[in-house]
Amino acid sequence: MKNRLIDILKGEFLVSEDAVKNWRFILFASALAILMIASSHSVDRKVLLISRLNDEVKELKSEYVDTRATMQQMKLESAIMARLKDKGVKQSEIPPKKIVIAESNIK
Repeated sequence: MKNRLIDILKGEFLVSEDAVKNWRFILFASALAILMIASSHSVDRKVLLISRLNDEVKELKSEYVDTRATMQQMKLESAIMARLKDKGVKQSEIPPKKIVIAESNIK
């Protein structure tokens, strides 16, 4: 047991006669470690992108709500009349009349 530990610390398992299978395993483990690290970085990038896109969606929703509220205020009759007051356009005092055309008169 003591000799094995000393051999490992000295690195004798890398230069012995059956070192080829040890090197293969070390290379395999290194490749797996690199693959795991690359995968982790890829996931981190995607998480940051998703977070940034969620923030942008929230901002755009807020802008949409503000714009919609402003448009609704601009569509009000009182707001339209206030803007047209400068041009001399006034609201009619006489209500509009509905014109009804009987079907028998249509040719």
